[in-house]
Amino acid sequence: MDVVGDRWSILLLREAYYGTGRFDEFQYYLGVAPNILSTRLKKFVDLGMMTRVPLPEHSGRYEYVLTKKGRDFFPTYLALKKWGDDWLAEPEGPQVVFKDRASGQPVEYRPLLSARGEPLQLEDIEIVPGSGAVPFNRKRFGGQVAQDVLVRPKGARRIRSKLVDQAKK
Repeated sequence: MDVVGDRWSILLLREAYYGTGRFDEFQYYLGVAPNILSTRLKKFVDLGMMTRVPLPEHSGRYEYVLTKKGRDFFPTYLALKKWGDDWLAEPEGPQVVFKDRASGQPVEYRPLLSARGEPLQLEDIEIVPGSGAVPFNRKRFGGQVAQDVLVRPKGARRIRSKLVDQAKK
């Protein structure tokens, strides 16, 4: 959520997927304050989701181009857009439709499938700790917690203290 968990970050990525690349274009299409836009673009460059490419016609100006990491977020954006189109669009339909360049047909949003090949439902999943799970999540989701390893993600001290306090009651 640190990467895309705010309105401007998602909208900025949307514009990049639409082909926007220059600072002034982002500002025009989004109506965002320059300081907010500058901060978000810098964040995406620092995270490796975009890169700054000098504009040959304007020395000192740049175009922001999606990297592979930024492009790989596109299916996630499409899933968010589909939800918005299904639940929030006006009765006339969505504002923007994505079409396959080769066929001209609308992009299909196929459902996620369970291991059985059926449309995935929330009730079909089991949450288990992954190989990189910290002890807190191993315990939370049923995995073994190594007693001699203590890993503290950001804010964990606060959460751990709260859990300890609750356990004492």
